[in-house]
Amino acid sequence: MKQDPNILQIVLGARHNLIGGWTSKYYRAGIDSFRIARRQIVFVNTPEHVKYVLVTRHANFERKSPQMRRALEALLGDGLFISDGETWKRRRPLVADIVHKRRLPEFGQTMEDAAGALAEEWERLPGGAEVELTEEMGRLTAAIISRAVFGKSIAREAAQQVIDGFSSFQRHADSFNLGYFLGADEGWRAFGGKGRRRAIAMVHEVVENVINAHLAGEGDAGSMVDLLIRRNQRSGGAPLDVTALRNEAATIFMAGHETTATTLSWVWYLLANAPWVQRKVHDELAEVCGGRAPTLADLPRLRWCRAVIQETLRLYPPVPLLPRQALEADMIGSVRVEKAALVMIAPWLLHRASDLWDRPNHFLPERFLDGSRIDPFAFIPFTVGPRICPGMNFGLDEATLCLAILAQRFDVVPRAGYRVEPVCRLTLRPGGGLPARVLRRSSGRQS
Repeated sequence: MKQDPNILQIVLGARHNLIGGWTSKYYRAGIDSFRIARRQIVFVNTPEHVKYVLVTRHANFERKSPQMRRALEALLGDGLFISDGETWKRRRPLVADIVHKRRLPEFGQTMEDAAGALAEEWERLPGGAEVELTEEMGRLTAAIISRAVFGKSIAREAAQQVIDGFSSFQRHADSFNLGYFLGADEGWRAFGGKGRRRAIAMVHEVVENVINAHLAGEGDAGSMVDLLIRRNQRSGGAPLDVTALRNEAATIFMAGHETTATTLSWVWYLLANAPWVQRKVHDELAEVCGGRAPTLADLPRLRWCRAVIQETLRLYPPVPLLPRQALEADMIGSVRVEKAALVMIAPWLLHRASDLWDRPNHFLPERFLDGSRIDPFAFIPFTVGPRICPGMNFGLDEATLCLAILAQRFDVVPRAGYRVEPVCRLTLRPGGGLPARVLRRSSGRQS
């Protein structure tokens, strides 16, 4: 088993950017095995073997890597995103039920209101004013998910505290766990500094206050927290305590806020560089909506808007790495996998593999139209199999609707000459942000 210096450089660079350093040879389908110090790394980048890991043998590879678990456990505890085994089996039905696609109409008005409110803010900006898109999209998706999770009565200051806490936590997160590569199968606990501890406390304070209010009968009926508590009370199993409820609420918030915000940020960057796609989007909005604002009910007809989101998820998957830990020794194809090996699936590479996609680095939303068949194991922005993101439909509809509402009224133009670099510590963000001008469209909906 070889020791690959390029891979060593990639892993050691993970403290700064988890996707930095991949050379062209990794942007092809394949499977490989190498060793970093005392840890076997199995690199899986073919649809056939992705299916084996995430579906066929999911029970052996359901566990997230120690790097991810250790990086997030202080914030999310045993929340669904990083839990496994019996805890995951108990919690998954609870969370899946409250974010199921049949509940989308309950939250559609929240999405429409939040996107409409941001559009009104943009209308009041001076002509050609510049905004920072990652912040703007973060505010938008946080407004949606905070009201959906916690209820509409949550104070704006409290919601902002959660947003700031999550952003600060990501800046202080360290996804490289040296202990794991030195032989500690569970990795070393991540202690962090004062900034990290303060960020965690900011999030926990707000979420626990909301949970306690709901338990006292003072929360908003119909919020995700309310549904979680009531579903848990009816489940017949051991009830979740305040800490467990907090962990699941924080997990839903993190997944619903951060991933959609980063996706929308990349959407504007891609559209600005593809005016022919912009025209398709604007023509579709005019045909479907005329002069009124798009609504959740319009989504089945907004096929170009949906395809733009899907193609953005292909090029810039918000979670670009899906590391798993082998519970027991196994075989993936011809590769013998050791117990506790790190099995790495990278949507960032899989989605851009030159032998799996036509023109893989081009922005071509039409590849998701016209009945084209997309291999479900080559396109996995929400992962696949039993651990597929339960909020996938919520996130897709939210991103599509927000794009439609804002694109109808504005063109977004990134700062001229600004170099955009994708950087991943937990999610895939434009490194250093994405400054852009917001320009009113004369043919957009009239307010």
